[in-house]
Amino acid sequence: MSDVIDPDGFRANVGIVLMHGRQVFLGRRTGGRGWQFPQGGVRQGETPEEAAYRELAEEIGVEQGSVELLGSTAEWLRYRLPPRYIRRKQQPLCVGQRQRWFLLRLVEEEVKFDFKRTAEPEFDRWRWASWWEPVREVIFFKRPVYASALTELAAIAFPGGASPPLPDWWDKVTTAGHRSAAASVSR
Repeated sequence: MSDVIDPDGFRANVGIVLMHGRQVFLGRRTGGRGWQFPQGGVRQGETPEEAAYRELAEEIGVEQGSVELLGSTAEWLRYRLPPRYIRRKQQPLCVGQRQRWFLLRLVEEEVKFDFKRTAEPEFDRWRWASWWEPVREVIFFKRPVYASALTELAAIAFPGGASPPLPDWWDKVTTAGHRSAAASVSR
């Protein structure tokens, strides 16, 4: 099976926000290369929801029966890769990701994460983080998409307007120094 890349060069991808109480799962990329949510490509013949459950199992060892699907973003969110991250020899050329984000809640009190389900694990550590913290922790060019996804999913995660207030650092992290990345986010 192969990943789906559209004619504009954006790879179909899913992002997963996994909740436990009011906190979210955050994984450290193998080798200490930053923190992020589980995510991965949508394969040919696979729905985004099927891809989300597959990626959840592959990347962190959590099966579909251990979670409840709360919702997803209404549209695809896109980000463009900075030129140094584009693999120019890869065909078809991938210039970025278009992502559908899924909000899942653990239905079990205790879960054991397993990062060794693939030959090249995505994560080597994990932690529970506050709702907005991943926006600050993820690599800079993904921040606008993380901000958009979490803002949209907050209404589902925290019904009745009970979502956590934006942190003091929000404006600095989501705008200053990241205008080029923000400009590439589109639906």
